[in-house]
Parts: sequence; structure tokens; C-alpha cells
Amino acid sequence: MTGPADSDLWFPTAPGPVRAVPAAQRGSLRGRRVVTGTPGRGWRCDLRADDPVEQDGRAFVPVLAEHDWYRAELDDTDVFAPLVPVERVWVEQPDAAAGSAEPPANLLARLVTLDAPPLRIPVPARDMPALTGRRVVVVSPETVRRDVRAASEPYENDDGTICLSVCAEPDWYRWAFAGRPADCTEVPVYLVWAE
Repeated sequence: MTGPADSDLWFPTAPGPVRAVPAAQRGSLRGRRVVTGTPGRGWRCDLRADDPVEQDGRAFVPVLAEHDWYRAELDDTDVFAPLVPVERVWVEQPDAAAGSAEPPANLLARLVTLDAPPLRIPVPARDMPALTGRRVVVVSPETVRRDVRAASEPYENDDGTICLSVCAEPDWYRWAFAGRPADCTEVPVYLVWAE
């Protein structure tokens, strides 16, 4: 039986996975999260890009570790960015069309090809053995918040709810290089997924 109160019910669902697409197929790259690597070898994540530049007729993408990206952006500082050939850069983008996906249940289900960066499937925070510092996604009826970091492990608050402290990613990195603690928000752990 469905009544008026039932329409107010909301149950969290896992956010969609993160898919890496070739940077050459994207427009502006400034500030975008990217993956670099070489097919057949491996991948480097937690990087940010700037718009491509051209040298000797080839396109290169300036790529920085996120820590350096945020330091440059927040302190308005110049930072040396290695130039990576555009064909070795992929842009991370949430794939909402894919819907939620279940994390692989075992090692054999986790096997990937080394042809391109793997799909990153969010894992419920409650299933992660360590969360502090990880990229997380917070869901609510209104939005899916990405670019968030876990600032604590799960804990029980005064109301008995198991929660996690989270902060915006720029605050997380400012905390690292300026020593100013991040402004954190308490979020019930059942609304958080680790990327």
C-alpha cells in the first residue's frame, strides 16, 4: 500500500562508477581529475590537469599531483608541471548512465585489462578497512558530492549514529600544506562510498 508518506521515503543508492576517457576526446582539461599511464604497464591516479599545450606539433597535457595542484590554486603559486603526451592521459568522469555497480566480490572478478585505466566502482564506506584521507562520495536526496575526503574513521556520535567526518578536497590539501585543520562535516556512514 502506498500512501502520501511513502513518497517522502528515500533510500541511498551507490553513486555511479568513475570511467576514464581519453583526454584527446575532451574539451577543457583545467582542474580535471586525470589518470596517466601506458597501456600494458599501469596507471597513476590522484592527478589534476591543465589545458593541453602544443610543442613541435604534438599535444602535451600539464599534469600535477593533486597536492601540488591545490597548492598552486589556493596559494596562487607557480608549480612545475610535467608535460605528458595527450595520448597517455585519460580524464576521470562519473558515469551516471552506468547506474550503480557492485564492487567485485573476489580477486578473479577484479581482474582488468591493461589496455586502459580500469573502471573505479565506489565501495560502501562501511566495507572499507581504512578511510582517513580517501576520496569519498557523499549521497543525499538532492545531490551526489564528489571531491570530498574522509577526515576520520567511522565513529559513533552522541545520537548513536555511526558517522564519518568529511571535508571538501581543497580543505584537505590546505590542511596538509598550511597546517590549518579542515572544516569537517559529520555524515552518517551509510551515505558515504569510497572511490
